[in-house]
Amino acid sequence: MITVKRKSLKGYSFIDLFAGIGGFHYALSSYGARCLYASEWDKPAQETYFANHGIMPSGDITKISAEEIPSHDILCGGFPCQAFSISGKRLGFEDTRGTLFFDIARIVKHHQPKVVFMENVKNLALHDKGRTFKVIANTMEELGYTMFSKVLNSGQFGVPQHRERIYMVCFRKDILGNRTFEFPKFILLSSLKDVLEDKPVNAKIVDRPDIQIYRTVASNQVKLFDGELPNRPLQIGIVNKGGQGERIYDPIGHAITLSAYGGGAGSKTGLYLINGVVRKLSPRECARLQGFPDKFVVHPSQQQAYKQFGNSVTINVLQYIVGEITKTLGLCHQ
Repeated sequence: MITVKRKSLKGYSFIDLFAGIGGFHYALSSYGARCLYASEWDKPAQETYFANHGIMPSGDITKISAEEIPSHDILCGGFPCQAFSISGKRLGFEDTRGTLFFDIARIVKHHQPKVVFMENVKNLALHDKGRTFKVIANTMEELGYTMFSKVLNSGQFGVPQHRERIYMVCFRKDILGNRTFEFPKFILLSSLKDVLEDKPVNAKIVDRPDIQIYRTVASNQVKLFDGELPNRPLQIGIVNKGGQGERIYDPIGHAITLSAYGGGAGSKTGLYLINGVVRKLSPRECARLQGFPDKFVVHPSQQQAYKQFGNSVTINVLQYIVGEITKTLGLCHQ
């Protein structure tokens, strides 16, 4: 997380849909906004959310009516990318039925929040030759919103993780007026070394005869990269045949994208040569890679912890975007 000195969203409220373990919650509340409602269907994620935020998320959002949800200023959520069934007629609200985005749309239609803030996988923009994304944009337009979208990499915002995601910020048109919105453009250098635990807990060590280290990188010599950190993953070896989850990286670079699933010796976190040992990352190190503070209560199940951080949003990126949202809101007559 970054330190936010001004509580520019004080007096604003938000709801947290598809809440996971609360990445959006941290980002919005760091600017002073208050969470009125959260929804998350996964039981272990609900437990983690409650342990850290004191709110027990409601369950399946598809079974919750819009009337049950309190009125709010900002709706946020990283909805799962379900396949859309495109009718080819309107490419708007009616075409979203049967998808989880429809639940965002029906809540927006009922409550008309000032801002809708969403996150999804990078490939959402390319799904079904771009038609899925067109449905989302046209639906928000139909509901009275102007949508801005951009793919951002967590690794450019001070978090040493290569993680590309698409972010969508929608302003109600009467709030936006003739103003516009710009996504942040920061490029902050960082290294995986900065988030490693001195004595990692539950970080699986890989010790096997098929480890191949084919490239040597002196992690303490930044001069190898013209005096700057590489700001990207640096592969230096493989395990087995080097498939997914079988690649080894140097900690002077970035971590690969954390994942909730995947196989191989380095499943979910990747493998790294750290202090002469090849190992996975610990749950706490994964938390740091997503911007969660060290006070964050990690789920006691290691399997669930990896899944939750792999599914989470990166708090730092959200915070920088929220900062730009506050600028736009400050320019608008409300």
